[in-house]
Amino acid sequence: ETTSVRVDMGAPELAPKKIPVLSGTSFPVVGRETEIAGGKYAITCVSMGNPHCVVFSDPDAWEIEKTGPLFENAPIFPERTNTEFVKVLGKNELKMRVWERGSGETWACGTGACAAAAAVLNGYAARNEDILVRLRGGELVIRWTEDTVYMTGAATLVFTGEVEV
Repeated sequence: ETTSVRVDMGAPELAPKKIPVLSGTSFPVVGRETEIAGGKYAITCVSMGNPHCVVFSDPDAWEIEKTGPLFENAPIFPERTNTEFVKVLGKNELKMRVWERGSGETWACGTGACAAAAAVLNGYAARNEDILVRLRGGELVIRWTEDTVYMTGAATLVFTGEVEV
């Protein structure tokens, strides 16, 4: 019986134009202080096939229902963005809440957990090592290598049924 599954999520995209984020430069946006909705935040931007803005700050200190839409619709994100609010719990351990563009806060987001592992770019986690990401809906293990990002999570049977044709 399969108890966990590992997926190659592909290489993270850091080029601002390809995320997209209007950064005014071609350099990756990593820990860059940026003004959003009147506040200044150190943000890290990455695409895992969809745009993400990562803020390293205690996720429980945020009113995500109010702050999430401000990030999602900030003018620097021309296609809107998903936002991860991430607390570093220890070496290679993160706690995350996510605001998904068009959906609101969700309990789990695989691409968001991969984006949160951009902690390696900020010196909070190690490349080529397992990073435990704690989400409201469960835990994922992310490994950010030189070439790709791997995501491992529990494989749990949630439904069985029959289809009539």
